[in-house]
Amino acid sequence: MKTVILCGGYGTRIRDVAENIPKPMIPIGGLPILWHIMKYYSKYDHNEFVLCLGYKSHVIKDFFLNYGASTRDFTMHLGKESSIEYHTDFEESDWTVTLAETGLNTMTGGRVKRIQKYVQDEGTFMLTYGDGVGDVDIDALLEFHKSHGKSVTLTGVRPPGRFGELELKDHQVSGFNEKPQATGGLINGGFFVCNQSLFDYMDGDDSLVFEQEPMKRLVDAGELMVYEHDGFWQPMDTYREYSLLNSLYDQKKAPWKIW
Repeated sequence: MKTVILCGGYGTRIRDVAENIPKPMIPIGGLPILWHIMKYYSKYDHNEFVLCLGYKSHVIKDFFLNYGASTRDFTMHLGKESSIEYHTDFEESDWTVTLAETGLNTMTGGRVKRIQKYVQDEGTFMLTYGDGVGDVDIDALLEFHKSHGKSVTLTGVRPPGRFGELELKDHQVSGFNEKPQATGGLINGGFFVCNQSLFDYMDGDDSLVFEQEPMKRLVDAGELMVYEHDGFWQPMDTYREYSLLNSLYDQKKAPWKIW
């Protein structure tokens, strides 16, 4: 099952850290938050990824193109026909990563629509944001998605209230309020599971925001369900959150680090 990750963000609110790199490449413990997200899914045996690229996509491409040399010991023989002899392996050798250009200014819905061709052979695929980590039980999430037969499951979390709040009735989303004042309810934490029918609720417009019209259409059709997660979840939207995640990692208290 493939995991689609939205990686086109600018990271404008973390300028002290991310001025010259895309948001998913902001480091935690020396490696991009994107890598941490992929590593987390990989520990649940999901090793096929589709990355929706945008701002400074070449930085993400360079990271993966040079991944072997960056993470392994090797001897390089210089000369007319230079060669490299690797001495160590790395755990990520079974990853398959598709790096898809989805446009510099394309919105989240437009990005997802653009990678439809890479997941069209999948009955179900996963989708998440490239700037947030958590300790979501992926196995339980998938089991819940299979149990209800609806088009999309999102993971509902309870962090501070500055995101779009979900209104629920028996685990089915009955309303979606974009970025309200905090009321203590669940908000959209990403970690989606999607059937191919998701694309029936999306057009090909690059200005399409996934969290707006497509979600409202899914809600109206009764096709959006929520998996409630009461554990750790944290986005990296600000310098404070960047510092928090790095502090947790440095202190070996990172709940998402299960490898």
